[in-house]
Amino acid sequence: MTSKNNFVIKIATVNGTGSSSANGLIAKAIFRMGVPVVGKNYFPSNIQGLPTWYEIRVTGKNYQARSENCNLLVAMNAQTYKEDLAEVSSGGYLIYDSTWPRSQLLKREDIDILGVPLSQMCNESFSSARERILMKNVAYAGVLAALLDIDLKIIKTLLKETFGDKSHLIDSNVEAIRLGFDYANDHFDCPLPFKVEKMDKTS
Repeated sequence: MTSKNNFVIKIATVNGTGSSSANGLIAKAIFRMGVPVVGKNYFPSNIQGLPTWYEIRVTGKNYQARSENCNLLVAMNAQTYKEDLAEVSSGGYLIYDSTWPRSQLLKREDIDILGVPLSQMCNESFSSARERILMKNVAYAGVLAALLDIDLKIIKTLLKETFGDKSHLIDSNVEAIRLGFDYANDHFDCPLPFKVEKMDKTS
């Protein structure tokens, strides 16, 4: 699949890990690039620790409904990995935290699987346990920014708007974004065949 502004990202995480902020950051950045985008949380439960999914549909034609496709999936929950793997459309991509071993049985020949050591990078870069958990999600946002050609300047602006004068929060989030962004650029062909290209359709 080769296209611009026409793809679906699905992010599988655990409720209560701060993933909602990271997912919203990506959706807002795409919107600020002038591209119509729809982001939706899907909760089977609001209980902390249980699975949650967030879906982002990027569509230059301004479609609002969900798509049956999933071109890029971020698998951050080992409990749902098998079903998440099955969700990816043929020819798509799956990102997972390669800090932890992944069974060779859980693979597909018709998609590209990209391992990023998100936990390892955040454990090495951040000191507190809570910060490591939160920044791991921000780091995958950085990976998505590199893979999809999302403007880092816009992401940084959004972080400043979110945290205001709390410079330490801005700095830690920017560092996590940079960890994921740099790793993706160093290890993968960026951007992917499908990516975000600036438009003027969200004014």
